[in-house]
Amino acid sequence: MENAITDMHFIFRFNRMEDFTMNNKPEIKIGIVAVSRDCFPESLSVNRRKALVEAYKNKYDAADIYECPVCIVESEIHMQQALEDIRKAGCNALCVYLGNFGPEISETMLAKYFDGPKMFVAAAEETSANGGLVGNRGDAYCGMLNASYNLKLRGVKAYIPDYPVGTADECADMIHEFLPVARAVYALNNLKIISFGPRPNNFLACNAPINQLYNLGVEIEENSELDLFESYNKHAGDERIPSVVKSMEDELGAGNKKPEILSKLAQYELTLLDWIEAHKLKKYVAIAGKCWPAFQTQFGFVPCYVNSRLTAMGIPVSCEVDIYGALSEFIGTVVSNDTVTLLDINNTVPSDIYNEDIKGKFNYTIKDTFMGFHCGNTASGKLAFCEMKNQMIMARSLPEEVTNGTLEGDIVPGDITFFRLQSTSDSQLRAYIAQGEVLPVRTRSFGSIGIFAINEMGRFYRHVLIEKNYPHHGAVAFGHFGKALFDVFKYIGVEDIAYNQPAGVLYKSENPFA
Repeated sequence: MENAITDMHFIFRFNRMEDFTMNNKPEIKIGIVAVSRDCFPESLSVNRRKALVEAYKNKYDAADIYECPVCIVESEIHMQQALEDIRKAGCNALCVYLGNFGPEISETMLAKYFDGPKMFVAAAEETSANGGLVGNRGDAYCGMLNASYNLKLRGVKAYIPDYPVGTADECADMIHEFLPVARAVYALNNLKIISFGPRPNNFLACNAPINQLYNLGVEIEENSELDLFESYNKHAGDERIPSVVKSMEDELGAGNKKPEILSKLAQYELTLLDWIEAHKLKKYVAIAGKCWPAFQTQFGFVPCYVNSRLTAMGIPVSCEVDIYGALSEFIGTVVSNDTVTLLDINNTVPSDIYNEDIKGKFNYTIKDTFMGFHCGNTASGKLAFCEMKNQMIMARSLPEEVTNGTLEGDIVPGDITFFRLQSTSDSQLRAYIAQGEVLPVRTRSFGSIGIFAINEMGRFYRHVLIEKNYPHHGAVAFGHFGKALFDVFKYIGVEDIAYNQPAGVLYKSENPFA
């Protein structure tokens, strides 16, 4: 594998499965509803709404938003009219826009009765010229306080930006930042996780308290490996197998080191896709699969490459029946609008690699670095190079011929976000988020693997991952999505959201004298 790259130069591969990509994440259409108090000019709110819509269309995709013509003016009737209008327009997210002070009752009633993610923003004052702070002062800065108070009274969750008051351009930016949050919140309410088998023995960390899944609106379907094996056998001789084999051959190219098992892998891929279609129930789906130890001896291969392909199609697949891992992957998929992966927070970087390839070239200590690894579930489009071959760990105790089917290669360098949403054993949601990067450094190892660097990782590892009892799997999104992920977790009610605190900012458990 090392021959595929030289020194610091990576060959980027492209995913060739566009035709197989499934519609597994939502398109969001945000209905913008302006509100007004009857003691303020309605025209002020309406004109500011028009300016906001125009600003958004000038900067972003006009298909993201819908301008509701109904301005709510302290009226439940107006509220009902606006609600009906945005429903008819196909809006699945809501933006309540305080063009002036706003009617705290009817505007929060709208949020209560709208079934979908919602946000509140408010208009800043434009000018003092020509009596602008007399006849055209809106006081939305004040109105946002009453709106938030009433949302709490009604028990309504809503996204309120870090500073929710702005010009038309600034509010347009806020709405655009709401899009990935809205996608995730909407998608979670329409998600089904399909699992196969119990977690492997000695993997207690992959246990999944179900209560919080239901609280999030997520459905769970738990199946036996025997159910999957039965379905796989029924797909023997499926007429679609040759076309899937051809897709695999095209994707792997020279990295196709085990061509003899492609038909089995294609049969398995079709089994999973057909299972999804037959059991989908909800709009979106993720899979948590048991990939060892009996899988190899019964199916005759490892499922890693197929898992990677489904993940590239937008259907996240977690290993070792990690249900909250699959949930985390799915959130990352809809937030980033891109392929994600699930990796072990695996091993330290040896001092020789650090001294030769990292020290003096990148501003990280050795404790800031680690290797993220899994057997071979990362999509080929996120690998700098790849080979489909046998799983080396499995081959230590099993015949090599039943361990074929893993995808190996170094993960592409660039920005990443490492994160996980997890339920504790007593059903409390918690999450962590850490932004960093994959370094353009050869791993000299096997599996789907990369050298990760996160500022203050050593402290984060001890005082978050260990202290708060997180399992070994972390989801990886390719890019920096910490802000959006934080807002998603906050929206769905996660109170404990940890991050890699900078030097000098102590964790609660950190010894100040050390």
